[in-house]
Amino acid sequence: MIAIRPRCRWCGDDEQYVAYHDTEWGVPQHDDHLLFELLTLEGAQAGLSWLTILRRREGYRRVFAQFDPRRVARFSDQRVERILNDPGIVRNRQKVTSVVGNARAILRVQEAHRSLDAFLWETGAAPGDPLVRARQMSKRLVAEGFKFVGPTICLSLMQAGGMVNDHSPSCFRYAELLGSKAAGA
Repeated sequence: MIAIRPRCRWCGDDEQYVAYHDTEWGVPQHDDHLLFELLTLEGAQAGLSWLTILRRREGYRRVFAQFDPRRVARFSDQRVERILNDPGIVRNRQKVTSVVGNARAILRVQEAHRSLDAFLWETGAAPGDPLVRARQMSKRLVAEGFKFVGPTICLSLMQAGGMVNDHSPSCFRYAELLGSKAAGA
């Protein structure tokens, strides 16, 4: 008999959701492209379910040049219009144009702070209440010109990117990630 691993209740039993929970969610991420992807997907989720966005993840990767901020920052208005016609993503003009603007903001952040990683983790993994840190992160991102980066989106980014371990204490991933490098409490 195969033992069923205890998981966070939010992931349910959808195969793709479970795989995301078991292998990605909460794992500390330090790659700027992946952090750009997570920031974009969390922003795209606003008003929608995470599973809706997760099922379109490959579409987002395809239309946004594998989340290479240098390439996305150069997208023209014509390219944005083509993206808005792509059924592989959620076609919301404000969300799509924010990705291009956020790519440009990432380039500025990288120049001023070495990397998006350093900029996000400075606030996201700091000691203290994760909700307070999410509000601080949101303010810092907005000040740098980012869009779709409210406190709820920032908290989701912190959870997904491993800046905070929000797995349920009864979840098998909680203990596995507890000692992860730079994971917040």
